[in-house]
Amino acid sequence: MAKTKTKFCCQECGYESPKWLGKCPGCQAWNSFVEELEAPARPRGLTSTGTHAKEIATSIIHIESSHENRILTPMAELNRVLGGGIVPGSLILVGGDPGIGKSTLLLQTSFGLTTKQLKVLYISGEESARQIKLRADRLNALSEFLLVLCETNLDLIEEAIQQVEPDLLIIDSIQTVYHPAVTSAPGSVAQVRECTSHFMRIAKGRGIATVLVGHVTKEGAIAGPRLLEHMVDCVLYFEGERHHTYRLLRAVKNRFGSTNEIGIFEMNELGLREVTNPSELFISERPMNVSGSTVTASMEGTRPVLVELQALIASTNFPSPRRSATGIDHNRLTLIIAVLEKRIGLFLQNQDAYLNVAGGVKLDEPAVDLAAAVAIASSFKDRPVHPYDIVIGEVGLTGEVRSVSRIDARVREAHKLGFRRAIVPAKSMKGWTPPDGIEIIGVDTVAQALKAALE
Repeated sequence: MAKTKTKFCCQECGYESPKWLGKCPGCQAWNSFVEELEAPARPRGLTSTGTHAKEIATSIIHIESSHENRILTPMAELNRVLGGGIVPGSLILVGGDPGIGKSTLLLQTSFGLTTKQLKVLYISGEESARQIKLRADRLNALSEFLLVLCETNLDLIEEAIQQVEPDLLIIDSIQTVYHPAVTSAPGSVAQVRECTSHFMRIAKGRGIATVLVGHVTKEGAIAGPRLLEHMVDCVLYFEGERHHTYRLLRAVKNRFGSTNEIGIFEMNELGLREVTNPSELFISERPMNVSGSTVTASMEGTRPVLVELQALIASTNFPSPRRSATGIDHNRLTLIIAVLEKRIGLFLQNQDAYLNVAGGVKLDEPAVDLAAAVAIASSFKDRPVHPYDIVIGEVGLTGEVRSVSRIDARVREAHKLGFRRAIVPAKSMKGWTPPDGIEIIGVDTVAQALKAALE
């Protein structure tokens, strides 16, 4: 009998070492190595899906290119994020916080595909068939083409795939599936890596679109080795605040489309509902004629989204004032406050500053800087911004307002929702014609923007 060997794998990047190391040479993480038993060697040239055929190198000009026939789901927001639908044979990884709605999204998507006579195999390793049936009853997602199997053994799952031959395969979740030939526990680095490789061969070899649900860490990243995200074709994150009904589906990797698109949903008692006009939804509850409130336009892929920025400036008795930001980078808030103090002359050293993006949206583009600066100054001076003004622009360290991309699409979205004035960078006013009914004010500095917005 062959002697069992052990090895040590990094939980962050999958780096392997014959001995335990305190610091990973691959990703520089500390205390990330775990001990695992090595899997028995397989016969060379054979895989779990059969004999591996020998490939021959071919010139790229002689390779036939064909258009992928995508599978359109009933959710237009999901199709937008995927780049136009699900590509057959693709491997998709979906991550998100527990209870955010990943299983609900996949179950509704599965039911929509069954209405097109497509067969879906839903593999669940965390819930029983009865629990899935209860959710399907609540979502009214019952179909004879939707097959459910509660199993975690990879060999038995492959047998079910061969019997059913589905058009879409869903694994919920990849951390619960285990390979019998790997001696480590389910969810370990070796198990996740081996099971994902197995499903990748099934997806590519049989042309089955496969969706893997992945757990996330406390930091919000998908758990398991970093190699997991490199192996799949598409990585989706389902985000949202537990105390808000809005959910955002964002792609961080997509081999078949753009990674700049987002899908917006609203969670209710009947499941997820698509939000076709997110701008109207996010600014529907904004207060009128209240200081500290400003509306801006953020580009999420090819779609402009209007959101409300709220700022609160309050005096403090502590020597170190507090800076708190929700939905926007904390460093951007600190930078904007420093610009307002140095270039505008606002004395904020004894003031607590709070900045919030209403609706639970997260903004990561610099085009919202000017709106944040106007909101902070509005709260500090207690002067409200006109309710039908929109502010767009990037703020530089010298107090200048820099140009932003797609200014025409942002202004048109604001005009469609009834805004009458737009304060934008002067350098972005060239090369396009604003729509009738909205006044465009071009500014070069933050001081000019504050004068136009507050005076």
